[in-house]
Amino acid sequence: MQKVAVVTGASSGIGFALCTRLLQEDASLHICLACRNMEKANATRDKLLSHFSKVDISIVQVDVGKLDSVLRAAKEIKIRFHRLDYLFLNAGIMVNPRVSFWAFLQGIFSRRALRMLTTAEGLMSQEDRVTPDGLQEVFATNLFGHFVLIRQLEPLLCCTETPSQLVWTSSVNAHKRNFSLDDFQHSRGTEAYSSSKYATDLTSVALNKHFNKRGLYSTVVCPGVVMTNMTYEILSPFLWKLLFPILWLLRLFTPTYTLTPYNGAEAQIWLTKQKPESLDPLVKYHSCTTVFGKNYVVLRKMDVSEDMAEKLYVKLLDLEKQLLKSHKPCSIKNLARSDSDGKTV
Repeated sequence: MQKVAVVTGASSGIGFALCTRLLQEDASLHICLACRNMEKANATRDKLLSHFSKVDISIVQVDVGKLDSVLRAAKEIKIRFHRLDYLFLNAGIMVNPRVSFWAFLQGIFSRRALRMLTTAEGLMSQEDRVTPDGLQEVFATNLFGHFVLIRQLEPLLCCTETPSQLVWTSSVNAHKRNFSLDDFQHSRGTEAYSSSKYATDLTSVALNKHFNKRGLYSTVVCPGVVMTNMTYEILSPFLWKLLFPILWLLRLFTPTYTLTPYNGAEAQIWLTKQKPESLDPLVKYHSCTTVFGKNYVVLRKMDVSEDMAEKLYVKLLDLEKQLLKSHKPCSIKNLARSDSDGKTV
């Protein structure tokens, strides 16, 4: 059967580069672009088809920050496909990011300068918002919406004969100190992005514990420092262009400055070439680029507790149960078909 990959947040940045590289590796792969903005999604499909004229590309509309949208998208995916081989959980946001130039000036001349430039530790803060579902927006978009999507797509993902892979886009900015089980949505802090990414790492560990025996394997990747729409919200594109030569030189000290989305997708592509059952569930796979532009992958143990991962997993299940209980079943009668023929794969 034709292999199928669903990519959330596929219309730009890492998501678009990932789709391009997946098709370069295997033009027989069916890619489903799971995007919030349908206009951008259609433009992305057209762009991919201009480079790969005979490939199968479909679209499903989903805003992973909204429960209604996730449930609707999951129903449509289950109508279209018999199984999924890859689910790339790539969509994400960083709400109202702010850079502290005072913290930058203090840190640049200290021993922690390289770490600060690599992880943005201490440099940024965000002001989160609350979604119509009553959830913190960064938590809902970066983690919980994807968690519900996985749960809804279990019948398509779980197959012991042919394993499926979940690949989360995490971050080197996923710090344990910014996460708390007592405030796992991070409603009382200013490091929502970091907290959501650390929660992502924990969730991946817990999913492996519960689903490996059913043929579903979860991994997390870090794309490195990449110029995307998210980074352009922190500083203007013009300032990033001025800083680009300096960022490129930083590769002499740390290879995590992958800079381009194409380079940043290295770890995702590498994972598709591995046997899922051979991967370490406690490792994060980092995309890296040398100063000469060569891409490679570095494996690093995550600072996670399996006990904490299980406790978060239980909390996510409880939250899902609570929200679904009060949620009206969504209708599939008027679902818009974005693929040309609506065929099931």
